[in-house]
Amino acid sequence: MTSKRIGIIGAGTAGLHLALYLQKHGVKTTIFTDRPSEDYRSMRLLNTVAHHAVTVQRETDLGVNFWPADKNGYFGHYYYVGTPEPLRFFGALETPSRAVDYRIYQPKLMDEYARRGGDLRITEIRHSDIADLSDSYDLLVVCTGKGPFGQMFKHQPAHSPFTQPQRALCVGLFKGIREPETRAVTMYFSPGAGEMIEIPTLSFGGMVNALVIENHIGGDLEILAKTKYDDNPRAFLDLLLEKLRKHYPTCAERIDEKEFDLANGPLDILQGGVTPTVRNSHVRLDNGKIALALGDVHAVVDPVLGQGANMASYAAFKLAEEILKNDVFDERFVEHVELARQDRVLGATRWTNFMLQHLQAGTPALLEFIGAISQNKPLADLFTTNFNYPERQWDCFASPERIKAWCSANLPGSASQAA
Repeated sequence: MTSKRIGIIGAGTAGLHLALYLQKHGVKTTIFTDRPSEDYRSMRLLNTVAHHAVTVQRETDLGVNFWPADKNGYFGHYYYVGTPEPLRFFGALETPSRAVDYRIYQPKLMDEYARRGGDLRITEIRHSDIADLSDSYDLLVVCTGKGPFGQMFKHQPAHSPFTQPQRALCVGLFKGIREPETRAVTMYFSPGAGEMIEIPTLSFGGMVNALVIENHIGGDLEILAKTKYDDNPRAFLDLLLEKLRKHYPTCAERIDEKEFDLANGPLDILQGGVTPTVRNSHVRLDNGKIALALGDVHAVVDPVLGQGANMASYAAFKLAEEILKNDVFDERFVEHVELARQDRVLGATRWTNFMLQHLQAGTPALLEFIGAISQNKPLADLFTTNFNYPERQWDCFASPERIKAWCSANLPGSASQAA
């Protein structure tokens, strides 16, 4: 056991993975969170998060992979593009990914951290508590952007091009949707209206389907983000079915309309929006200690590509590695952390922001890319597997020239493939 002491505010993926990693390597940590694990089951849906294979492997390394992906996961992505002649194709994942309802996932990891001797404190931390709290720790890690915590770290305009949400979101867990031939995510694109991601998800009663409905503001689908299920459940479901038939017909055709409903009840739905933001990595507190941003408080993305929890887990591991290697937690330490995590974090944010803009605009280079992978299974497989590696996706999408070069380089028989 080392003498280092790390305080962690927030028990989401970032905070839990950081704490479990450090715990495994003998570093004393304390997690501060405002919810006991027993409260999660009765809460509203927290999100609809998929963990890509690289994140599942990190869970295995931590000894907390309680839901093996070969049994509970999914094996690829179906793609549906609603052009006048719709495109339908499949990309296989090299290794399966997995989605678990966070009302199951987070409390399980909290309990496991405590079972292993972790210091888990259920208390509400206010901004005014930060200075006194930091006196007890060598480093304070802030993993929640709730309330004033997000304001501690100034946003970075160069990496935060939006000042408001780019999609009106309607997100829920649903029953009554037949599983396709291969259990997989389906990514739907309705040009001019929105996108939808259908995610096979393990919830309280077994496998259900998360529908992440990303509606263009001002478009035909925006009404889904404004119509309340609680006001009239039947009217909401009828409206949703109508929009699914029109914009996402390959989903609608697998629905048993008599069975179709929220999977566990009225708490299984979220509506609103996310403003993608990257904030500064740290602040120096009045007592000289460092408070470092991790997870959503550092970088938050729209859920359209499923990157948020995965980049938070990755960043947590990179931070933990630097904590083990360093004895001084100053600005130079922060530089090491930034160098370790920034390519993936910025790759995920830039790629997600690119897709938000260019899917809505129907940029020719992106449409040509989609057309190319729809006609070539190896390209579709590679693109799908690279959801694990958003920096590789950004290597592809950073410019029109890179998109063309990526397609050419990865075609079967190309020089790079031969090598």
